[in-house]
Amino acid sequence: MSGLKLISHRLCPYVQRAVIALTEKGVAFERIDIDLADKPDWFLKISPLGKTPVLLVGEHAIFESAVILEYLEETQANALHPADPLVRAEHRAWIEFGSAVLSDIAGFYTAPDEAAFKAKASQLGRKFARLEARVSAAPWFDGEQFSLVDAAFGPVFRYFDVFDAISDFGILADKPKLSRWRASLAARPSVRSAVSPDYPALLHDFLIRRNSFLSRLVMRATA
Repeated sequence: MSGLKLISHRLCPYVQRAVIALTEKGVAFERIDIDLADKPDWFLKISPLGKTPVLLVGEHAIFESAVILEYLEETQANALHPADPLVRAEHRAWIEFGSAVLSDIAGFYTAPDEAAFKAKASQLGRKFARLEARVSAAPWFDGEQFSLVDAAFGPVFRYFDVFDAISDFGILADKPKLSRWRASLAARPSVRSAVSPDYPALLHDFLIRRNSFLSRLVMRATA
């Protein structure tokens, strides 16, 4: 298969999932970044939800990251899902859990005041505690085989590389398996290359523009 085009936003964690999977599978693709604050008309015509990523396969547009990941599994070599159907179903469930974590992260960085911010931090802490109880981290989610669950959580932990530079919010504290997993993901070439080198600076500026409680902490930390 050739001529794949991935419509992307430079900060989108769901785009990163697709990039990681494509890279792990050794599939050539063209990445086209757009501004989600000023969506071009051609993009709105191919993305019913107006979100990234969108994978263009010839004239066909595939939207939603989970669907893109499944399509790549069905059409490309180097499987990232386990072979056993029950384990595969469990992995799909944890990918969905990863999406819920990303939603909580968005709530964390957009929380308007300290009370909402602390509530979101607590909610994230509980979700990561559940993940700590399940993950193998030896070195990947389920052991020695890198999977789509790993691809889904690489972008999750990348947020905390920037959050940790602002302050220690304690969300990932006392979770040694997550610490090992996070380090393994950070060193994985496919995860590292899923964003541009200026990603931390871009995310930093994005956080400031949210006009949230975290925005004020960011500005205080860099004053």
